[in-house]
Amino acid sequence: MEKKAERLVIFKGKTGFTVRVKRTWSEFRRNKIGVLGLLISLFFIVIAVFAPIIAPYSPSDIYVGAPLSPPSKEFPFGTDELGRCILSLIIYGSRISLLVGVIAALINISIGTIVGLICGYYRNILSDALMRVTDAFIMMPSLALMVVLAAILGPNIYTIILAIGITTWPTTARTVMSQVLSLKERQYVEAVRAAGGSDFYIIFHCILLNVLPIVFTNMILSIATAVLYEAGLSFLGLGDPTRISWGIILYYANTSGAIISGAWWYVIPPGICIILLVVAFTFVSHGLDEILNPRLRRR
Repeated sequence: MEKKAERLVIFKGKTGFTVRVKRTWSEFRRNKIGVLGLLISLFFIVIAVFAPIIAPYSPSDIYVGAPLSPPSKEFPFGTDELGRCILSLIIYGSRISLLVGVIAALINISIGTIVGLICGYYRNILSDALMRVTDAFIMMPSLALMVVLAAILGPNIYTIILAIGITTWPTTARTVMSQVLSLKERQYVEAVRAAGGSDFYIIFHCILLNVLPIVFTNMILSIATAVLYEAGLSFLGLGDPTRISWGIILYYANTSGAIISGAWWYVIPPGICIILLVVAFTFVSHGLDEILNPRLRRR
């Protein structure tokens, strides 16, 4: 009987989660800002996926035009100091910028969710220790910590991903913990606990399913944050010089003197792309937050 009841709770939980996802998507489509952000995000994702087909040249093709040539019919975004097509660099750069953003956000969400679940559900030495670690990370300036980690581990894409991922999870942990503290006192959780449900079962079948929408919203925002941090770290010379990203393009523009010489076409296009992508993911996150947060919905 207990196994049947347990299976019924799982079935209801999954069914309720599916219904909630469909309802959220239906409401999200009516959010103009969220839809705009989603369209811009999809635009950059398509460009990144089909970069070899869309880009006129490869990033390794040098001197295809005169160095630091202004925009023209052949090179819409001009060329860099090596005569490379900047449009092609930006198209290929979207791959690394998005890759860093997504993977760093996954690391952030994974660590933050696990820590938040443990700290919110349990009250023991482990949860207290994790909370102190979380507080310590929150007190430290994230960008400064990223710079130190990137400088110690060396300039490569994996260092950037790791530095961003392991320094941005405390916000997610705090958000998840606050949700867990509220959910674990709900009547259905008490009923499952009274029926003999284990802590593992309650956390992953009763609490996590209800926390996932908030986690997903935080992940979207974390991607935007990671893209911005990657651009900043790469501009400071801590990025991977062998992989083209929007931040690396800005770094090369700075080191080549393009900013001083007035080669605006080398700086403005990648800068606009970074801003558009960050704003797009922020719009999507805000749109989802308005749906999932009743207080924002009433404003």
